[in-house]
Amino acid sequence: MRGSAAPARAESVALSDADDAADGTLASRSRPWWTLWWVRVLAVYLAARAVTTVILLGFAAGEGNNAWTSAAPDFFSFANLWDGRWYEIVAGYGYPATLPTSDGVHVSENAWAFMPGFPGVVDAVMFVTRLPWPAAAVLVSFLAGAGAAVVFHLLMRRVGLSASQSLFAVVLFCVAPVSPLFQVAYAESLYILLLVTALLLLVERRYGWLFPVVLAMAFTRPSGLAFALAVAMHVVYRWVRRRSDPFPIRERVLSVALTVFSGVAGLAWPAIAGIATGSWTAYTDTELAWRAPYIGFTQLIPFAAWFQGADWWASAMLGIPGWIGVVALVVLIASFSILLFSPPVRRLGVDLRFWVAAYSLYLLAVFFPQSSTFRLLMPLFPLLGALALPRSRLYRAGMVVLFIALQVGWVAICWRIDGYDWSPP
Repeated sequence: MRGSAAPARAESVALSDADDAADGTLASRSRPWWTLWWVRVLAVYLAARAVTTVILLGFAAGEGNNAWTSAAPDFFSFANLWDGRWYEIVAGYGYPATLPTSDGVHVSENAWAFMPGFPGVVDAVMFVTRLPWPAAAVLVSFLAGAGAAVVFHLLMRRVGLSASQSLFAVVLFCVAPVSPLFQVAYAESLYILLLVTALLLLVERRYGWLFPVVLAMAFTRPSGLAFALAVAMHVVYRWVRRRSDPFPIRERVLSVALTVFSGVAGLAWPAIAGIATGSWTAYTDTELAWRAPYIGFTQLIPFAAWFQGADWWASAMLGIPGWIGVVALVVLIASFSILLFSPPVRRLGVDLRFWVAAYSLYLLAVFFPQSSTFRLLMPLFPLLGALALPRSRLYRAGMVVLFIALQVGWVAICWRIDGYDWSPP
């Protein structure tokens, strides 16, 4: 990863902070409230959610009878499809003590694949508001998404983007192809709020505050090991640069402890599943059940799934030799690796690139590529900062139109249900 002169960067950050403080003081004294940065961010978020609501309602009106809803369901029923029903099962019934099987041998799909963080928060909201699950789940996602947009703006400013670039990064964040997840009964919205907060704390080197955030993340979405790897790279980087960028003993101890803690937190849920069911492979066996319809029941072999998927998609779906799919995957991985060293991405700073690299490596190691992959790419949102750098109005308008069009495509392919649908979001 690229190095930078710490004194120069510290001076740049200090000047940026001073300018922001001055702007905030001026705003509080002479500017109307609707010009405040956070008001603009929330206005962008609300406008984006209004557009997505129209898209979802349009597809809901054309939805036929399915296993979960009647024809033309209302918004909240439509927003509670797919994993939303699994989270509702977790909230209402908990987790099975005995793993279900499809043939008496292989573990079938079950609630252990869904962590308790999101349903726990929704349960609390239901208790306070007396709302039913569909409405409470959407409310939690909606509010968490709003918070994530605000913190994302802070993160972009913190890594050096201008006010205009940071706001446009928020625009892209709010209209991204998978941004409908900010208003459906999925855990992603809550997880992204926790993740963007964790990344901001990491960039600011506030290690002590990261411990509770990392723990909450580990019980919301499975990526604790990825964050542990990102923190480990951060620690090594600081150690190598300790002469030009001081790395005090207190920060060394806290950051190393955070790395270990993140790794343990990432393994906590699989361990809990193992203890509760009596099978130490309960969690991984459950996750593997979702790829069985594609390639059958297999063992979890790190880094094998993407190559198996490339072969399957090429041969079974496209009717071309499987090796072509594998070659295409290798080219994709190489191109993405080069992208991390491109000037626009380097502008985001080393810590955000550590996260992008760590999470990408984690996906490559454990996930099987299928329609849910679009959703699983959501934590790579810091890269939107690189897309926000150009100032051309034509470029920016084109990106917004493109992202909204891709939203429509994602809902059409992944969210709506068309008979026996094998493309879950």
